[in-house]
Amino acid sequence: MPEPETPVTFPPAFLWGSATSAYQIEGAVREDGRTPSIWDTFSHTPGKTAGGENGDIANDHYHRYRDDVAMMADLGLTAYRFSVSWSRVQPTGRGPAVQRGLDFYRRLVDELLSHGIKPAITLYHWDLPQELEDAGGWPERDTALRFAEYAQIVGEALGDSVEQWITLNEPWCSAFLGYASGVHAPGRTDHEASLRAAHHLNLAHGLGTKALRTAMPARNSIAVSLNSSVVRPLTQDPADLAAVQRIDDLANGVFHGPMLHGAYPETLLAATASVTDWSYVRDGDLALIKQPLDALGLNYYTPTLVSAAPADASGPRADGHGASSSSPWPGADDVAFHQTPGERTEMGWTIDPSGLQDLIMRYTREVPGLPLYITENGAAYDDKPDPDGRVHDPERIAYLHGHLRAVRRAIAEGADVRGYYLWSLMDNFEWAYGYGKRFGAVYVDYATQARTPKSSALWYREAARTGELPPVSPAE
Repeated sequence: MPEPETPVTFPPAFLWGSATSAYQIEGAVREDGRTPSIWDTFSHTPGKTAGGENGDIANDHYHRYRDDVAMMADLGLTAYRFSVSWSRVQPTGRGPAVQRGLDFYRRLVDELLSHGIKPAITLYHWDLPQELEDAGGWPERDTALRFAEYAQIVGEALGDSVEQWITLNEPWCSAFLGYASGVHAPGRTDHEASLRAAHHLNLAHGLGTKALRTAMPARNSIAVSLNSSVVRPLTQDPADLAAVQRIDDLANGVFHGPMLHGAYPETLLAATASVTDWSYVRDGDLALIKQPLDALGLNYYTPTLVSAAPADASGPRADGHGASSSSPWPGADDVAFHQTPGERTEMGWTIDPSGLQDLIMRYTREVPGLPLYITENGAAYDDKPDPDGRVHDPERIAYLHGHLRAVRRAIAEGADVRGYYLWSLMDNFEWAYGYGKRFGAVYVDYATQARTPKSSALWYREAARTGELPPVSPAE
């Protein structure tokens, strides 16, 4: 008989969470004073999203949040990460708050706390108020100043009740998918603008952190969530290693350099000199960006494999972020992206838990002593109910088991990982992919809004309740 596996157990205080974002689940896009965000505009523009789908209704969470929180409690969650819709709180991106918008988040927070679930707020998950985009968007410095005012408003309103705060979610996507490749809102394809956007997102993080510090009790934790890439070379050829450096700078260093170390990588500045002169980086900006943090959020899905591009290469090369006529990698036209080997999710992303362990250990070395949270990790599969209405997703269970084991291995190696937020709580609007990609642990019938916990949700509940990973079982 095979030897039984050693139990994989987690520290008692480890947070077992799940995550969502406002535009992907809330709906109610025209209620209680909310005005359009860039994602409302983008998703209503023909040809921008699969099937022309949008988040007008999404999961109708705005009206169903009490039932959704009760479902979270039933699933054993100890933490829930959600984002605030900027244009629901501050419709023009400036000026006083709309109290009806803030009141929704107060009610949500109260509901979570009444069920013993720790709320974690993300201030910005890609949904810039359209009026700010009309004024230039993230490539303009003023947007960072407006973000600080917004952070102050939300911090003052909810800081007494919410202890965990995240300034930005995946600023790489905001800057480079939004302004370079154009596959995300606002859909612009301007490499110079994307680097300006990256800097002003960094500045927004710094200014927003300072604003939160003044608005909230000192006990609260402030973090940022980065989708840092695990970039690997196709070969050990020096040209391929140079390609890794180029992409690592653009994926990682452009954000963690200023945020964690107070400087952009010199290799990044040199590689992008033909794209931008960086003159928008003003004296004092880097000191403002490098604010002391209480934690760092890491989002991980799949590693990135690169090489130097063949001399005769032409046209866009696959990079795992959707087809585009424009690359999301300014100054990296000489880099080729390759599909990593192995099993893949419905997104076409290779399943590789070792990448998550590598990422955790990198930041354990990069910022020793800074607590880490896995603020997103999960997989999309083509989930369907069986004739009895149950939804079996053994692939997702295997995915979660493998990645949580990687987290536990990193903890054993000395990493201070304090929680894991499964992406996502439930199926939702998956940005440019519309409703066709299901990341949820809970199945959503969009026609009826019925929620059905999948097998993976029940597996995760057992993990949350016991602090130990259940075995990976075949489909029931």
